[in-house]
Amino acid sequence: MTTTSETHTYTQLPPLIPRQILFGNPERVSPKLSPDGKYLAYIAPDEKNVLQVWLKTIGEEKETQLTNDKKRGIRMYFWTYNPEQLIYLQDSDGDENFHLYSVNINTNIVRDLTPFQGVKAQPIEFDREYPDEALIALNLNSPEKFDVYRLNLKNGAVEFETENPGNIVSWTADPQFKIRVAVAATPDGGSDLLYRENVDQDWQVLRHWGPDDGGGAIDFDDEGKTLYIIGSHDANAERLLALDLATKEETVIAADEKYDVGGVVMHPTKRVIQAVSFYKDKLEWQILDENIAEDFANLGKVRSGEYSITSRDLADKNWIVAYLTDNGPVYYYFYNRETKESKLLFSSQPKLEDLPLVPMRSVAYQSRDGMTIHGYLTLPMGGETPVPTVLLVHGGPWARDTWGYSSTVQWLANRGYAVMQINYRGSTGYGKDFVNAANREWAGTMHDDLIDGVNWLIDQGISDPNKIAIMGGSYGGYATLVGLTFTPDVFTCGVDIVGPSNLITLMKSIPPYWKPMMAMFQHRVGNLETEEEFLKSRSPLFQVDKIEKPLLIGQGANDPRVKQAESEQIVEAMKQNDKPVEYVLYTDEGHGFARPENRLHFYAIAEEFLAKYLGGQFESVDKVEGHSGIVQRYPDNDNN
Repeated sequence: MTTTSETHTYTQLPPLIPRQILFGNPERVSPKLSPDGKYLAYIAPDEKNVLQVWLKTIGEEKETQLTNDKKRGIRMYFWTYNPEQLIYLQDSDGDENFHLYSVNINTNIVRDLTPFQGVKAQPIEFDREYPDEALIALNLNSPEKFDVYRLNLKNGAVEFETENPGNIVSWTADPQFKIRVAVAATPDGGSDLLYRENVDQDWQVLRHWGPDDGGGAIDFDDEGKTLYIIGSHDANAERLLALDLATKEETVIAADEKYDVGGVVMHPTKRVIQAVSFYKDKLEWQILDENIAEDFANLGKVRSGEYSITSRDLADKNWIVAYLTDNGPVYYYFYNRETKESKLLFSSQPKLEDLPLVPMRSVAYQSRDGMTIHGYLTLPMGGETPVPTVLLVHGGPWARDTWGYSSTVQWLANRGYAVMQINYRGSTGYGKDFVNAANREWAGTMHDDLIDGVNWLIDQGISDPNKIAIMGGSYGGYATLVGLTFTPDVFTCGVDIVGPSNLITLMKSIPPYWKPMMAMFQHRVGNLETEEEFLKSRSPLFQVDKIEKPLLIGQGANDPRVKQAESEQIVEAMKQNDKPVEYVLYTDEGHGFARPENRLHFYAIAEEFLAKYLGGQFESVDKVEGHSGIVQRYPDNDNN
């Protein structure tokens, strides 16, 4: 953990890494074993550079392209328990109304299993004892709520299963593949853990979590008598618990005083929890099942970096293990539990392996009100400190930055900037006290944490106080707008990607299926019905006259979370106030830029923008083919 002042001297900046390598598609990613262990599927671009699902037989070299998505590319897929059938999700130009598609690995026939216009499909569960069925949630009857349906994977028939009374946000099936547990949002901003002994009975409340607590269901045990849950009740951090459904007694399985339970590893056929992770500065594993202790010990010796199991066959003989590092691609290994041998399958981006990438280090500092704030600092290779700096703010805000390779971080560092990522209060993983410290503090102490981080960088001699930019997406975009309006003297410029500018219009325009979460949102941000003036006071749109520094905004036209109007209203306000702003709208994107053509286009503009105001190096802006971006620049009105 870096907390001391340190002077770094560099002789020269490294050669520019092409944006195409950093922001283009990966070569191969997300490998998954078929349940019978015979096949390996993964995602890779086709000849038109669109991401598709590919297949190969284990032990053979031949690769087969299974899907033929025309434009957006596939990013999420999984095997069913029929080893001949894969499922993938796809939406339309970023609208997040995902459909479920099946593809037969023998015939390559693709079928839209949820062909309902304007309806979003959410997979709930698959079960090896019911290989031809899936439980899914659809907002088919009402845009505001997701009911449960039983999907026949053979013929595509969709059968109504369980009605959502309107406030249920997640479902859990028992060992007989029946929905018997749910989590429902409550009017106080908290949630209820619901249970029914059989599907004909009414729901009963097993536990209530208040608005400052959190929790949820993981799974049943094999007998259906114990429910594994996580929850922060009676503790600061979320713990993993076993809940006896007969006695209602809870037993702690895994816990940490400061950090929430992260990932949970379960046996592929037995409902037994084998390991849990806690994300501290880096990922740490706690082994609960001695049957895999030797395997994890072996995996830890294969190569440096964080590792996690991403796929297992049903026989539990073969695993796919991903190794994450901060200065290179993800490496995927095939691990055999019988021989204890690991074999490299491939890396996600081999072109990264010999490039001058730089390490990411953990840092911590004290906020002005005495809280410990954690984050990550990446320094450029070359140049002398203090250096130009980009404060890169994560979205959410109920998420967190983690250690590891980031194309955005490496791009900025390669261009000559220090990059600071701060897990400001409200970031998850650090326990409920840290999350709750952010309640009603958008543009308040949450922003103070960022400014305290900037001051720490200056005090350490790392950052040039006259050359610090703020950049981020979603909440990070909002933080960028707050940075330029509420603290106009701190930052040299800002880059906002799909960030809300007005908390009132943001809350009025959320997707209808987010309605159950509105009470939680109002508890943590502000009440739309009774506190409009408070929300207005925390909205950058109404502080535009204070902006003194240039702003670049990127927006997806089909974003269902942060609507196009959120960006356009602040662009219009800046125009009216004669403030410098560049605005790029992508007509076929949503909440972020999925298509590589659009990513490359936006980051080319952002790179030139940052170089203009921070002085870093930049790659010439070549014409990017196939993007959908519409660029507007004010006040010079240089439209193209």
